[in-house]
Amino acid sequence: MIHSKRHGEILRLLQEEGTVTIASLADRLGVSLETVRRDVKPLTGDGSVLKMHGAIGLPSMIGEAPFERRMRENAEAKRSIARAVAATIRDGESIMLDTGTTTSFLARELLGHRRLTVVTNSSDIARTLATINGNKVYMAGGELRSDSGAAFGTPAIEFVSRFSVSHAIISTGAVDAVTGVMDYDLEEAEFARMVLSRGQRSLVITDHTKFGRQGLVQVCGFDGFSELATDRAPPHDIAAALAQAGARLSIAGGSAGIQPNTKD
Repeated sequence: MIHSKRHGEILRLLQEEGTVTIASLADRLGVSLETVRRDVKPLTGDGSVLKMHGAIGLPSMIGEAPFERRMRENAEAKRSIARAVAATIRDGESIMLDTGTTTSFLARELLGHRRLTVVTNSSDIARTLATINGNKVYMAGGELRSDSGAAFGTPAIEFVSRFSVSHAIISTGAVDAVTGVMDYDLEEAEFARMVLSRGQRSLVITDHTKFGRQGLVQVCGFDGFSELATDRAPPHDIAAALAQAGARLSIAGGSAGIQPNTKD
């Protein structure tokens, strides 16, 4: 792929995803990291893209894309993660889910489960799992956002703080090797932090494109959860940070798989 065509491909990927890591670009374009950095330099120089820590983004699209659009992005990867995590949840167990595209995929993979107790702030997740198979669904109250149909703020946080569940699961917009799990919105980060504190098992689920991104607000460090489930191995620095914190790494479809909860 010649230089000018790579520029076009880089801009196309940014239009679809908003931000892309340098490592991901090198992998997708089939070139070295050094070549990608050379390609990116004139684009950042003329203001076409913004350079961030280990990634680039379009000035008009820094942050997350609208919810429905994000549901279409990396859908197969998110579905693979959701399927693997759903296999670790047993009938009759309790789960808490924050709003997010990967957690919404997880809700769909749980449609075959029975007698679940579900606590969430997402109207999409609540609508998916309520009134079927003997499930009980509790939804945090408050004003629903027009984009995601989710409730945030103090009432939502206070509501979920009353529950203790078997599985507390969040999805995230960014995973940085230094800061840990991050988000682009203060209220979403605060809610996700509370969710992780309410589970016997605390799990972050995210596809590989979020690795190396740096969000606006920290949700927690790598010691703030017990497991991270994804579709591809993370970069070495993130894998090392997970190992140092004692957090388990699970890769959907990997040889080890994601082990089911064995707690009686």
